[in-house]
Amino acid sequence: MEPSAEGPLLRTPLTDAFGRPLRDLRVSVTDRCNFRCVYCMPKEVFGPDYAFLPRAEILTFEEIARLTAVFARLGVRKIRLTGGEPLLRRDLPTLVRMVAAVPGIEDVALTTNGALLTRLAEPLAEAGLRRVTVSLDALDDETFARMNGVGFPVARVLAGIEAAERAGLRPIKVNAVIRRGLNEHAVLDLARRFRGTGHVVRFIEYMDVGTANGWRLDDVVPAAEILAQLDRAFGLEPIPPEAPGEVATRYRYRDGAGEVGVIASVTRPFCRGCTRARVSTDGKLFTCLFASAGFDLRRLLREGATDDEIEAAIRAVWSGRRDRYSELRSRATQRRRKVEMFYIGG
Repeated sequence: MEPSAEGPLLRTPLTDAFGRPLRDLRVSVTDRCNFRCVYCMPKEVFGPDYAFLPRAEILTFEEIARLTAVFARLGVRKIRLTGGEPLLRRDLPTLVRMVAAVPGIEDVALTTNGALLTRLAEPLAEAGLRRVTVSLDALDDETFARMNGVGFPVARVLAGIEAAERAGLRPIKVNAVIRRGLNEHAVLDLARRFRGTGHVVRFIEYMDVGTANGWRLDDVVPAAEILAQLDRAFGLEPIPPEAPGEVATRYRYRDGAGEVGVIASVTRPFCRGCTRARVSTDGKLFTCLFASAGFDLRRLLREGATDDEIEAAIRAVWSGRRDRYSELRSRATQRRRKVEMFYIGG
């Protein structure tokens, strides 16, 4: 069944075993990254000799666009391109243009470390990118260098944010993973820097994604502690989510200088509202950020499956979905081998 001019012809609404709909799709376009962040790709594990996926195993732009169209028939309206570092994928604006043209897709967003944004923000916006989220874990170079693992300077990320703003990618979200003993002091620094700019800083609890980052509960700075710092300094009040399934809990400054958010997967799990599917760099479908294995969509694409057959496979996976990792987190689940963040997308 072909999509109409007005949008995709939707099938029966798709929900999982807990009644959660499928609304958002995150696609990792590359497993490569030019940073070695301590919470994702620590350099002690992912050194110069680390073997990334061969080009032939990575989904092509045409395959990503085709999958996007199938997901749109199932109710997906938002696409987020992730990595690795997605701006390392050659000709990325071409992919943005292809995905943005899919009937039914209303929002194309990107998560990036910002290192290449000064060069690519404008062509991405022209191609149809609507929003960008930039990772920035501190404002002083010493701390940021420890966090990103390669000594990359803060000023170049800030220049990328300014380029994205000039290109019309507003409001920009700035994500900061807070890890105890490394960058707790960055909370107030980042809040001060972006208050009044229209951009939204979101503080993220350090999560046990994958197994390479050596996660320990003691390294987590709870959202309550982060919010207490912010409230003492500036005064906060809660505001309602913009849409169902939103992962960040939102707060505004009482003086009207904008808003901040916290993403508290560890201390305030939001599994019951999760509407996100993820497709890895090599075409595996994952229904949870903390999953151990995915379903191989690339095999279907390359063995000649029809769109209806691919749709049926996605339906089967999603309708059987029972993921609640963050709600069930325990020592046993933490020991389970999980897919790494750079491969599945954050």
